[in-house]
Amino acid sequence: MPRRKFRYSQRFEPSNERSFQEYISNTPAPHTTRTELLRLVRGGEDTYLELKVKLSNPDKIAKGIVALANTSGGTMIFGITDQLKIEGVAYPETVQEELARICREEIFPPLLPLLDCISFDNGRRVVVLDIEGKRRPYRTRDGRFYIRIGAEKREISRHELSDWLDEIRPLSYENIPVVGFAEEDFDDALVWSFANAFSDDFLGRNLYQTADFLKKDLLLAVGGSEDFLPTVAGILLFGKNEKIGEFVPRSGVSLVRFAGETINSPVVEQIELNGNLLWLYESSLNFIVRYCDLRKDKPGKSFSNENSPVQKRSDYHLYAMREAVANTLVHRDLAVADVPTRILIFDNSVDIINPRRTNGFVPPAARAIRYGITQRLNPQIAAIFTKREYGTSVPKGGLPMLLRQSQTFSGKRTEIYTTGDEFKLKFYGV
Repeated sequence: MPRRKFRYSQRFEPSNERSFQEYISNTPAPHTTRTELLRLVRGGEDTYLELKVKLSNPDKIAKGIVALANTSGGTMIFGITDQLKIEGVAYPETVQEELARICREEIFPPLLPLLDCISFDNGRRVVVLDIEGKRRPYRTRDGRFYIRIGAEKREISRHELSDWLDEIRPLSYENIPVVGFAEEDFDDALVWSFANAFSDDFLGRNLYQTADFLKKDLLLAVGGSEDFLPTVAGILLFGKNEKIGEFVPRSGVSLVRFAGETINSPVVEQIELNGNLLWLYESSLNFIVRYCDLRKDKPGKSFSNENSPVQKRSDYHLYAMREAVANTLVHRDLAVADVPTRILIFDNSVDIINPRRTNGFVPPAARAIRYGITQRLNPQIAAIFTKREYGTSVPKGGLPMLLRQSQTFSGKRTEIYTTGDEFKLKFYGV
């Protein structure tokens, strides 16, 4: 794969706001020349350039590569001293092989590096590694994330991680590993009831090895043989209720019952739910049932409210409401900040509001979604949550079924809104 020449007219600009794509040109070149290398080194380290004397600590090199990749890419040169002198490396072929191995085995997702070996007349040779961060976020084998600011790299803390992910907005948020969530923080009863539903002798063969089961069987955790780093999906599906809010703070649901038809009406009850997805599903439906009647069939004339001194509660289609709550929990975009999941119950309607990136989603996708054509943000979560072995009773048919049944039941079309990074369904009751 050919390397790309550095655009040195921009190389010495003082601004640190430029991206790595602006840092280089699109003109392909077979190799980096010695003149180009000297110009690059002369500017010293910055956000997109790291200089190394030698490759001596693979772990530190992996962290440096991750930092460059997460900062939109950059270059690492081996054989340069702190005084910006070219010392060279003794065995450049070995260095290149080790760098390729690190990019392939020690970084997730794996990187495809661009490697060059530059020779000088005095016999010294340096190795140049180019990195392109096309699949951010990148992490080390032990689940740590790094970014590069100026000539320094630093680790992104767990508290900063959510804010940082907001900026890059990955579609694979459910696969992000969470440092600090331990094996004992999982609900073993939920994990093993799910496993045993597939095989009666599963418990006897695995002896309740929760970490191994999540990592090797369900692919809901990562790490080496001694590491256990559960993913966001694993935590949301099988974590203990009291632990989830601490590690995945955006995973809760807010439910409100208003005594009227608008959000300006008095609040009858408001609760905040935090816990695993099965508990959220059941608890959300219980709250809805407290203020609504869910039925399979449309109520007949016998349900007339004309002579009653108390206004009758609104009726909603049972399966449509179950699907709506399930869809809300499974397909919400946890990478979006400041948009909580809400279920708002009014006298004559129910609003379900979910975080969902508006950019690139509407208007074509807003129309297509009515026909079941959607982007699945969390495929692993969806695959497990919708299985009866997990404990949910999710109807078949998805959003098209929901829209069809609710309209048939109430006589009014369910409204869909997609704006301001929100996806909203509005049901009308009978």
